Amino acid sequence: MTLLEARRVVIKIGSSSLNHPEGGLDDQAISEIASVIASLKQRGVECILVTSGAVAAGMGQLGLQMRPRDLASKQAVAAVGQGVLIERYARNLEHHGLVGAQILLSRIDLAQASHYQNAQNTLEKLLRLHVVPIINENDTVAVEELCFGDNDTLSALVAGLVRADLLIILTDVDGLYTANPKKDSLAQLIEEVSEVSAVESMASGAGTAMGTGGMVTKLRAAKIATRFGIGMLLLNFSRIRELLNFTEEGPKGTYFQPVKHRLAGRKRWIAYAGLSEGSIQVDAGAAKALVEEGKSLLAKGIITTEGTWERKELVRITNVQGEEIARGVVELSRDEVQTVKGLHSEKLLQIIPDVDCEEVIHRDNMTLMVDE
Repeated sequence: MTLLEARRVVIKIGSSSLNHPEGGLDDQAISEIASVIASLKQRGVECILVTSGAVAAGMGQLGLQMRPRDLASKQAVAAVGQGVLIERYARNLEHHGLVGAQILLSRIDLAQASHYQNAQNTLEKLLRLHVVPIINENDTVAVEELCFGDNDTLSALVAGLVRADLLIILTDVDGLYTANPKKDSLAQLIEEVSEVSAVESMASGAGTAMGTGGMVTKLRAAKIATRFGIGMLLLNFSRIRELLNFTEEGPKGTYFQPVKHRLAGRKRWIAYAGLSEGSIQVDAGAAKALVEEGKSLLAKGIITTEGTWERKELVRITNVQGEEIARGVVELSRDEVQTVKGLHSEKLLQIIPDVDCEEVIHRDNMTLMVDE
C-alpha cells in the first residue's frame, strides 16, 4: 500500500509539534493540520486524527512552565486542557466545512473484546457520516497500569482498529536516523525500513520536555502497525504539506513497510490490545512447537506459571529464558494449569473433565510475539 493508494489514514501528532514556544497550544499548527485533513478528504481519503496536547493546553491555561510529574497533577491539567484542545480542532475543521468528534480512549476500552468491538463500530459509523474522529487517551481517568503510556502506541492500535491503509506519525525530526542527528553530524536519514527489529537499537528517548515518547515509542508503534499489515510513515511536522503533493516516492521521511504475513482480526487484539493477566513458562520443546511448528500449547510442555487468571482470559507465554514468545486465551484457570502442568492431555481430561478441549491454549486463540 503506497501513499497514493491509501484511502483511510490515521494521522498522529505529538505535543512537540503542538506546543507553542511561549506556552499553550500553537494555533497555527492546529490550523495546518485541519487544512491538510480537509485537502486529503477532498481527494477521497478518510482521516482519523490521534492527537496529544491536552496537558500542554492545560499548562497554557493554568500558566504552568513545567510538565506535571505525578499522575494526579497530570490528570488535573489534562482535564483543563482537553476541552481547549478539542475546541481548537473543531473550530479549525469547521472553517473547511468539516465536523470533528472527540473520542477519549482508555486502555480498558481496547483490552476487553466487547469494548474493542464497540469502539470499532463507533469509529466506522463516524467515518460513514464523514466526520473526522479526534482521538486522545483519556488521561483524566486512566490509572497508571491501564494507560497506553504514549499516543504513538495508541495510534498504531487505532490504525488496526479501523483497518487503516497507512499510519502517519508527525514529529519534530525528519525520520529515523543511523544515529541521533542532534549529537552526530554524520547521522544519515533512513528513508525505508523493511524490518523494524533490525533498527530498534537506533532509538533514543523523549526529545522534548513536552513529549512522553521518543524514537523508542515510534518504533514500537511501527512494529505494531506493520504486523497489522499497515505501513507507517514517520514525517517531520514541518513537511506535512508534502502529503498533498507527493509523488510515487512519497514525502521525505522514514517509511516502514508492512510485513507480508499480517495479523488479522482477533489475532491483533490478542497480541497488542488485550491485557494479559499472567504468564505461563514452557520448556524448550514446547517453545519450538509453538514458534516453528505452529502447534497449540499442551499441558505437557508447561514448566510453571505466574500471576492469576480465570478461564478464557489472556496470558503471556514465555520460554525458559523468560522471553515472551506468544500470547493467548487460556482454557484453564491458573490453579488448574498448575495442577495439570507437565501432564499428558489424556490425564488433563481425566483431572478436569469439563473442559472443551485438550489444549491449554489452542493455536487459533494464540498470537506469536516473535518473528515467525
